[in-house]
Amino acid sequence: MSDIDGLKKEKQELIDKMIEMQKQFIEYEHQNGVSGKDYWASKDGLLVEYRQEYMDMANRVVDLAHQIVGSSRL
Repeated sequence: MSDIDGLKKEKQELIDKMIEMQKQFIEYEHQNGVSGKDYWASKDGLLVEYRQEYMDMANRVVDLAHQIVGSSRL
């Protein structure tokens, strides 16, 4: 597998995980309701690390996309 193929594979795996996280969040929201305070300042349950983990993955996807095409975020 080439470096580019490896980057593409990692990118797709992250996207798949992000989609699964979105599905879990939607299910949680439908069952429990989610206020802005819950989303931004939750101290328990699904939301504790959700935002940071999702944002980290999204940033990694952007970085990978730039690496794949040889561009830069800057």
